[in-house]
Amino acid sequence: MKLRTLFFLFFACSAYAENSEHDIAKISEAMGHLIGKNLQALGLELDVQAIVKGLKDAAEGKNPPMNEDDCVQAIATLQEESFSAAAEINRQEADDFLEKNKIEPGMVSLENGKLQYKIIKQGNGSDVQPYNSPIVRYTARYLDGQIFGAITDEELISLDETIPGFSKGLVGMKEGETRTLYLHPDLGYGKQGHLLPNALLIFDVEVIKADGSFDAQAASNADDSLPMTSEPMSEKAVR
Repeated sequence: MKLRTLFFLFFACSAYAENSEHDIAKISEAMGHLIGKNLQALGLELDVQAIVKGLKDAAEGKNPPMNEDDCVQAIATLQEESFSAAAEINRQEADDFLEKNKIEPGMVSLENGKLQYKIIKQGNGSDVQPYNSPIVRYTARYLDGQIFGAITDEELISLDETIPGFSKGLVGMKEGETRTLYLHPDLGYGKQGHLLPNALLIFDVEVIKADGSFDAQAASNADDSLPMTSEPMSEKAVR
């Protein structure tokens, strides 16, 4: 959240407290929690005591150590530095994990070890081709187990519109099969998007249907409408 928004929250809550019959102490404490949560969203290790001092000084009309524009710029610089440091750490963790994980029983390594998978449940239906749009269920998590995405219902996936590691990990899966995919950040989101930068991604995926595209469904319906015998249709049937 931008610094200007924090200032707005502070003064809005202050005005509410001054004109409210509610417990001022509780409102003040709640305001502190609200500000604290938004400060955490900045992703920086800030000095809480210095923040409290700044609040007191502002209430007493004292001048800040830097103006608002300079403060916003300084925070942006710190965020960039923090982001780069986290990306480097996460990438090293991904490299180390995949190096150890490749020798696990049943583990299959692809793409120079940057994509690994393990079959959790065997399937027995049609297998997913690179040009298919499979219907799947999946759960997505980080290395520490934190879940950042999940599809518990069935969802149609276009393989040419997903991250490379996910689409390549699905190719060859059979209907009814469940795999756990391990994606290096080079085949995941890297530093892009809203996820942790350069994080190793783990997907638990189940293929419901190898190809759920419109063309595949149309072809399947057409096959179902054909006669089950090779004998010629009767004249009555033609009519």
